[in-house]
Amino acid sequence: MNRLPRIAFTPGEPAGIGPDLAVRLAQRDFPAAILALCDPDLLLQRARLLGLPLKIIHTTPDSLDSAQSKPQQAGSLQVLPLPLAAPAVPGQLDIRNAQYVLNSLDQAVDLCLAARCDAMLTGPVQKSVINDAGIAFNGHTGYLAARCGGDEPVMMLATQGLKVALATVHIPLREVPDALTQASLRHCLSVLNHDLRERFGIAKPNILVAGLNPHAGESGYLGREEIDVIEPVIAELTAQGMRLQGPLPADTLFTPDKLAHCDAVLAMFHDQGLPVIKHLGFGNTVNVTLGLPIIRTSVDHGTALDLAGSNKVQSGSLNAALEMAVMLARNNSTNRTQGNQA
Repeated sequence: MNRLPRIAFTPGEPAGIGPDLAVRLAQRDFPAAILALCDPDLLLQRARLLGLPLKIIHTTPDSLDSAQSKPQQAGSLQVLPLPLAAPAVPGQLDIRNAQYVLNSLDQAVDLCLAARCDAMLTGPVQKSVINDAGIAFNGHTGYLAARCGGDEPVMMLATQGLKVALATVHIPLREVPDALTQASLRHCLSVLNHDLRERFGIAKPNILVAGLNPHAGESGYLGREEIDVIEPVIAELTAQGMRLQGPLPADTLFTPDKLAHCDAVLAMFHDQGLPVIKHLGFGNTVNVTLGLPIIRTSVDHGTALDLAGSNKVQSGSLNAALEMAVMLARNNSTNRTQGNQA
C-alpha cells in the first residue's frame, strides 16, 4: 500500500455510545487515516460532556482523491459531516435520526467501493429504532450486502486465538434446521475458506465444522441434519481441496486440543458459537463481515444506551476492530499488487 490505510468510521446510533467511542478514538495516535462519517456537532457535544479535547478536521468525499493519507493524531479527528435530523440526547432514541444512521453507512460503502477508503469500521446501531421509523432493517450485515450488491455474506467474530463464523445468524432457533441447506452450507464454507486465504493470509485454512444436534446427531439417533446436510457438503468440499473437519459435537469442539491447530470454527447457529468466543474475548472481539466486495469490521457489542455520555465506556472492541480493519486493508492491497504482477 503506497499510502496509509484510510478507514471510514460510522459511529452508529447517535443516542448510544458510538459518539463516545469516536471521541475516545480521537484521543490516540494511530498509524492509519481515520475518517468519521457523522455530525461534527454531535462529537463536539459528546466531547464536552466527557471532558475530552477534540478538534474537528472537516473534509469532503472529493478531497479524498487528491489528499495524502495522514495518520490519526491525538486530540483531532477527520470528519465527513453528515447532519442529524434532530438533536441527539444520550440514552434517548429518536426515530427522526434513523435515516441519518443509514446515510452514514451508505456514504461509507460508497467511499470503499470507489477505493477512496480501504475499509469501513462500524459502531453499534439500534435496529429497533430504525424499524420503528418505518424502515425495514435486520442489521448491518444484511444491509451492507444489499447495498454492495454482493452475495449472501458470512458473519464471523474473531478474538485472540479464535475465529467463529456462523452458518445461520439472526433467526429463531426453531427455524435453524430448515435454513441449514446443502447450498447455504456450501456457500458459507466457500466464503469462509476464501476470505481466510485472501484477506487473512492463511494459505490453507483448517476449519472445524460443528454439528447441529447434540453429539453431532449420534449417528442419526438425535437428528439427521449431520447425515443429510453437513457430511455431504464436507465430503464434497474436502474433495475440492479444502481442509475441513466435522461435523464435530459442539460440546467438545471448543476444547484447547481441538482449537490448537484450527484457523476457524463454523457454528451452525448464533448461540452455538458466540457465547464461547464472547466468554473468551468479550470487550476485545471483532465482528467481521466476510463475502463482501469491501472490508468491514465492527464492535462486538450494542449501543449501551445507559452508558452513553457517562465516561464509563470501554473501547477495547473498537480498538481491536480498527486494528483488524487496517490489517485486512494491508493484506488486500498486497493481494491486489501480487495479482497485477502475476
